[in-house]
Amino acid sequence: MTPAKSNVQHDTAEVRVTEWRLAPGSATGRHIHEMDYVIVPITTGEMTIVGPDGARSKAPITTGQSYVRKAGVEHDVLNETGSEIVFLEIELKP
Repeated sequence: MTPAKSNVQHDTAEVRVTEWRLAPGSATGRHIHEMDYVIVPITTGEMTIVGPDGARSKAPITTGQSYVRKAGVEHDVLNETGSEIVFLEIELKP
């Protein structure tokens, strides 16, 4: 897999906003979220999530339908589809 592209749009004392672009065949790389975060999909698609134990699951996303996760999530996010996946990640700083 090739690396996904990330672009930090805002980084303040309160919040960091990053745009993620996952081309087909790309991945974010394994990481642990150190802050609570909100995901806002810009495109509709299906991500593959790989957990720390290697377990794989599908995660459909829909444009404009945000979701929230708590700090501590560990995973890799892959795009195994034929279309680019784009979302905003909004990290809430303590």
